[in-house]
Amino acid sequence: MSVIDDDDVSLGDSEEKPEYTASKQDEIEPCSLTQDIIGQNLSLLCRTGDGLSHAFVRLDLHNRNLADIVILSSFVHLRFLDISSNYLTDLSPLATLTELLWLKADTNRVQSVQGQSLSQLPYLQWLSLMSNQLSDMEGLGGPALENLDLRGNTIQTVSGLDYDKLTNLVSLELRGNLLKTTDGIYLPNLRRLYLAQNKIKRLEGLDKLEHLTILHLRDNQLETLDGISASMKSLQYLNIRGNLVSSQDALESLMGVARTLRVLVLADNPLSQTDDYRLIVISRLPLLERLDKGHISLVEQVEAQERIREFQNFTEQEDH
Repeated sequence: MSVIDDDDVSLGDSEEKPEYTASKQDEIEPCSLTQDIIGQNLSLLCRTGDGLSHAFVRLDLHNRNLADIVILSSFVHLRFLDISSNYLTDLSPLATLTELLWLKADTNRVQSVQGQSLSQLPYLQWLSLMSNQLSDMEGLGGPALENLDLRGNTIQTVSGLDYDKLTNLVSLELRGNLLKTTDGIYLPNLRRLYLAQNKIKRLEGLDKLEHLTILHLRDNQLETLDGISASMKSLQYLNIRGNLVSSQDALESLMGVARTLRVLVLADNPLSQTDDYRLIVISRLPLLERLDKGHISLVEQVEAQERIREFQNFTEQEDH
């Protein structure tokens, strides 16, 4: 089985956010979307959904200084739409675009999408609202949605998600928000969960994520790994780099996922400074293939097995 080759999965922890400077925007006056702007930026001619005609289905409005997109509501054949790096606060005109498959609305000024009917778009599979001003997740969803990117907002709790309409969601990106706990992520079909660069102190509610393969928790405030559950029977990759884990006892919380876990990133925790740190971890998790950035060697596996046997022999002698 292949495993991930570095600890910065998905789009990377060191990735820079899209350019967004207030001073630059203050120099440019926002404008409304016009027919002319749309006509200049349409592409990808395809047959319409009813099969009776053709229409352009891709529209790129990235960095157009737009403050409103009301006119878009009549372009019902659009399937791919980029409205990132504008001044938008209201996405409700998109509610009529029932053919949308892909929507990128990064780096705007959206504070909430509650009541804007985005969750009603029947075919929307990919949605990114990175670097907006969202403080909650109300109104986010969709029956076909597979990937949801909410990096760089101010979300404090995972609440308001319409779970009945998120049964197809496999990837949730919440890096760079203000979360203090993982509670509320009740998405049983989720495969990839990115929670780095929050303020998470507690792992809660993860037992419902039976299909999760990747859990990314880098740069939070975890002192223990309590909350990693045996019911997470698909977990292969766990990144808790840059937290506050100091005790070997934290490794006991990983015993329930020891059969599936293949990559563990523990660097930049106090525990990683312990003598024989790698052997301690490998002896607890013998099926690991990589610890931090280093693949586990055959020599390390043998040494870890010897350590296990020594411990078993010592325990047996104590019992007698």
